[in-house]
Amino acid sequence: MLLDRAELLAWAKHPTTPDVSSGIVGAVRAVLARARVAPADVGAVMLGTTHFTNAVVQRRELARIGVLRLALPATTSIPPLEDWPDELREAVAGYLEILPGGHQFDGREISPLDREALARAANRIVQEGIETVAVSAVFSPAIPDHEETVTRFLAERMPGLRITRSHEIGRIGLLERENAAALNACLVPLAERTVRAIESALAELGLEAPLYLTQNDGTLMTAEFAARYPVLTFSSGPTNSMRGAAFLSGLRDAIVLDVGGTTTDAGALVHGFPREASFAVSVGGVRTNFRMPDVVSIGLGGGSLVRADGAAVGPESVGYRLTEEAFVFGGSTLTATDIAVAAGRARLGDPRRVASLPRELVRRALATIDRRLSELVDSLKTTAAAVPVVVVGGGHILVPDQLEGASEVIRPPSAAVANAIGAAIAQVSGEIDRIVSLEAQTRESALAAAEADARRAAVAAGAHPASIEIVEIEEIPLAYLPSNAVRLRVKAVGNLREGRA
Repeated sequence: MLLDRAELLAWAKHPTTPDVSSGIVGAVRAVLARARVAPADVGAVMLGTTHFTNAVVQRRELARIGVLRLALPATTSIPPLEDWPDELREAVAGYLEILPGGHQFDGREISPLDREALARAANRIVQEGIETVAVSAVFSPAIPDHEETVTRFLAERMPGLRITRSHEIGRIGLLERENAAALNACLVPLAERTVRAIESALAELGLEAPLYLTQNDGTLMTAEFAARYPVLTFSSGPTNSMRGAAFLSGLRDAIVLDVGGTTTDAGALVHGFPREASFAVSVGGVRTNFRMPDVVSIGLGGGSLVRADGAAVGPESVGYRLTEEAFVFGGSTLTATDIAVAAGRARLGDPRRVASLPRELVRRALATIDRRLSELVDSLKTTAAAVPVVVVGGGHILVPDQLEGASEVIRPPSAAVANAIGAAIAQVSGEIDRIVSLEAQTRESALAAAEADARRAAVAAGAHPASIEIVEIEEIPLAYLPSNAVRLRVKAVGNLREGRA
């Protein structure tokens, strides 16, 4: 899809391909041809991908990793990756070790780092042929010193070793944070190959514009950054749709229903960005605690199968075969799309092929669809009051114009390509997550310093300084830490600087 500021010039869809890049190239080539735009005129390429999430879910193309936990003599009762699904752990676990290190909640060392033990661990990593490692330490989000020291130690001994530090990804909570770092570590080689392949494919089309990938908070990251932190793309698909919905509808606070062929993904917009989950999120059966959007998915989409009595719709679906198998397209499978056409909610395919469907079947199927959508909206609301609902995605025809729990149902123009629009209009963010003492400074000065640092981080990431705004401030008192400690998390967001290379 091609945008010129707020104007949609052209869009195209291309089937997913096994090598990812060729499908992207096909879509880009079609868009450029339809818009009659020269590759040299494109200022930036934004890409949203589920490639890395799919790799974890399908247990494919994952690297064998090392995991070094700095904690001895603590935490030995639960080894690294202990709670992972067996087949996933077997696919990636190369060398797992718990070493001395880490800190207590009050900042005291659990034990000092052991250089000899680190040297032995480094030798094992070399012997096992491991090229990517996750390093985690107890309470490293508050005191990252040991993770930083071990990273330098390993980098000096093994130049080229890919190292993921848990404090850069996850939050307080050792096991979930370690899991997030380990997932990232096993994806880094795949991410590097994927980014190189996409950049090479775009170059063959004559596109020399910088490549950005979308993060799961609704903002962009450079391709180089994405190659180092591929887990930040997890759930970026629903996030892109939500950002696209905000852009198309003009609403900053609403619930978004992204209806596809198999599932409906729903989330809440808060100040124009997806609301973050406040609890541990499971990815491929692994519990993690890094930043993820609060998205709820149900098995209901345009290709969902409808039982003969209409009392159940989904979760089974014909998926991408909808245009071959649905009644309205000449097939023999009754789908939710057929019900929508029969009820007059949509006009596509051949409506005559569903004109003879029993009225009671259509009525019951519609009631089932509407009830499930209403329950989905209700699950995301924080108050009993009705809220606006924005509907996007190729299956948006399933959603009625009036829905229980919704103050209004908004179906914006170009709703079918909201996902691509969300990626194209994504902004750049800078985020600060730190623990500060309020004994040596006031709360106001600590917040001001954090906001200034978040703005600087956004500028460094490519945001135009004049466009930056603070969109989120989280302040959590930490009663178990000394010195009146508070955890501050501040996010600044701005528009991408034009001409950024």
